[in-house]
Amino acid sequence: MSHVEREIASQPECWRKALELEPGGLPERGERVAVIGCGTSLYIAQAYAGLREGADLGETDAFAASEFPAARGYDRVVAITRSGTTTEVLAALERCGATPTVALTGDLATPISTAANTVVDLEFADEKSVVQTRFATTALALLRGHLGLAPADLAAHAERALAAPLPEGATEASQFTFLGTGWTVGLANEAALKLREASGSWTESYPAMEYRHGPISVTGPNSVVWFFGEPPTGLVDQVRPTGAAVSVSTLDPMADLIRAQRLAVELAKGRGLDPDQPQNLTRSIVLTRP
Repeated sequence: MSHVEREIASQPECWRKALELEPGGLPERGERVAVIGCGTSLYIAQAYAGLREGADLGETDAFAASEFPAARGYDRVVAITRSGTTTEVLAALERCGATPTVALTGDLATPISTAANTVVDLEFADEKSVVQTRFATTALALLRGHLGLAPADLAAHAERALAAPLPEGATEASQFTFLGTGWTVGLANEAALKLREASGSWTESYPAMEYRHGPISVTGPNSVVWFFGEPPTGLVDQVRPTGAAVSVSTLDPMADLIRAQRLAVELAKGRGLDPDQPQNLTRSIVLTRP
């Protein structure tokens, strides 16, 4: 069994641990917040930002760390970084000046421990695989819990997701589109990234209502269209005539992401790829800084 398969399977336990934590330094109600990350962490930042602002808890923006507009003015900056070493995240935190910063990380023995004012320890969810799975979802579980927006049975949903069947025909498909609304757009982006990283698949992701505005043109009998959360009214009916397989789950959308992670591994194995070591990728991007 690969590292990533073991890490995917450990998510229910990790989520339970995260939901028991009461870390300091996280945003308070009403604060204007920026959330930064790279790759998977960016998409988790998008999901958190959508949840927080959607619940009217405060204006919340998500940025790729390299694009963070530090001069805009925020009450707090949240950084998500599994490795604690990503160059763009560390550089963004340096630009925050007196703005309070908090980082969620899987490795305290890294530069992030001094780059942020407060560090949230998620080492129990760190990973050996290059591909991120449990760290990302554990960070989001913690953030959802802090917002008061985590269902009491969230970990149970994760357990169900580990056993639930994959969409029919998904392992034979050649094109995948992931769709979300609100906070689940970030999950759709992350699902697409997972398949792309692990298996080299042709994947796309969009806000669900944007799917009609062009992307549906690539959908056909060899496609899977996967919704995170409730699909917009009538959209499934428009997808079915394309011949694509449609995935709509009753699981919590974050738990449904586990099914997408599992699919990424199955596709990689079917193509003779190592899901722990995607081509051209490393665990952390560390750049030479001027």
